[in-house]
Amino acid sequence: MSNDDLTHENFDFRGFDVPDLKAVTLASSSDGDQSKQPKTKHEDASKNRKHGKKKSKSDARSKKRAGASKTSESFDDYEEREAVSKADKKVSKDRPGLFAPMTLREVTVRNRIWLPPMCTYSSFARDGRPTPFHYQHYVSRAFGGFGMVIVESTAVAPEGRITPCDLGLWEDGQIDAWRWIVDGIREAGAVPAIQLNHAGRKASTGCFAVGYDGQNVPEEAGGWPTMAPSEIAFGGLRTPRALSVDEIHGLVGAFAVAAGRAVAAGFQAIQIHAAHGYLISQFLDPLSNERDDEYGGDLTGRSRFLVEVVDAVRGAVPEGVPVLVRISATDWAAGGWDLDQTIALSKVLKEHGVDVMDVSTGGIMSGVSIPVKPNYQVPFSEQVKSKADIPVTAVGLITKPKQAAKILAHGEADAVEIGRAALRDPYWPLRAANKLGIPSTEIPYAPQYVAGAY
Repeated sequence: MSNDDLTHENFDFRGFDVPDLKAVTLASSSDGDQSKQPKTKHEDASKNRKHGKKKSKSDARSKKRAGASKTSESFDDYEEREAVSKADKKVSKDRPGLFAPMTLREVTVRNRIWLPPMCTYSSFARDGRPTPFHYQHYVSRAFGGFGMVIVESTAVAPEGRITPCDLGLWEDGQIDAWRWIVDGIREAGAVPAIQLNHAGRKASTGCFAVGYDGQNVPEEAGGWPTMAPSEIAFGGLRTPRALSVDEIHGLVGAFAVAAGRAVAAGFQAIQIHAAHGYLISQFLDPLSNERDDEYGGDLTGRSRFLVEVVDAVRGAVPEGVPVLVRISATDWAAGGWDLDQTIALSKVLKEHGVDVMDVSTGGIMSGVSIPVKPNYQVPFSEQVKSKADIPVTAVGLITKPKQAAKILAHGEADAVEIGRAALRDPYWPLRAANKLGIPSTEIPYAPQYVAGAY
């Protein structure tokens, strides 16, 4: 086939020729023995006679329990339901479950399972406009039962893109390209939200569609000079130039105007990206901000840019539209941004109209040691929630229904974000509801998929 046969307007199908994909099992690790060939009745009986064993009462109870249901529910599913039921009894009854609705200003989210923003670098025309891929990607997760679908990093200025293939809302001409995706998410029952971002010194880097992975894209290949609070490079990337105060003011306005465009496209919530070492995060962290003017120095100075962006966005969108902020609670580096500063900042942001803190970690420094494991970021969410008294979401290797349910049951977060697991399974919430024993009538199935309900 020719390249012309593999492309259509802004959508390039060539990036989807991926050989040797391996099947992904959604079973828990305790299901691993099920892949072995089962023993025959004759083999079992022979083994029992050899060792003089009889069926125990526990074996009989397990057999009776497993056979009690006419569904295909596995014993692991039953254990998961029982564990969650017991955990729920130990905590306050007024804490919401995964499938309880959540109201933020004038927006009600149908459940507490949200899709976090994850970059796909798939605006292949490099014009910031979403494509049919993005429609398929986001609307599928909305049909899959997610309560809020937060669209990936969307640049407020062309030079604020992480890669040349990032999405954008830096001009009015991009608004219409978003409407059908937003409408699709809403029609599938989810709340469409969008993350607005400027990459700062981490901009103009490569991706699978461009090349130069982990490097700056040369200007002759479509890259551009970068900017930051101070002339401090990230890892091996090029050294950025320091922003002037006037440029900072201009970027505050860029976030506000982009938020207005997002609302015009139909988005119901706005998230400001202040995490993972991008521009706002670069202002917050003393390791990347050495300014001696009003945008540097102490916590008040370093957080000034974010507070001004929040005020500008809050003023650009209707009062009923929730504003979220994604924050790195720590950058895992000595002398850098940490949990205490995150809590102090969260209290300020709440006063300025922020409705939810999306708590993540890391990103400002390369080469730091991060203790990655399931739930490794959840304690940070719990601390921000309890000490700043603001709703939070938890993220970070949350992959199993019981695991997610416990986070809410223990009061560690108000919602959970399912990221990489959602890339493997767009219908993760529907499967989770079944595993947790939610009646099928209460699971957020679209009418078209009710016939396939668990």
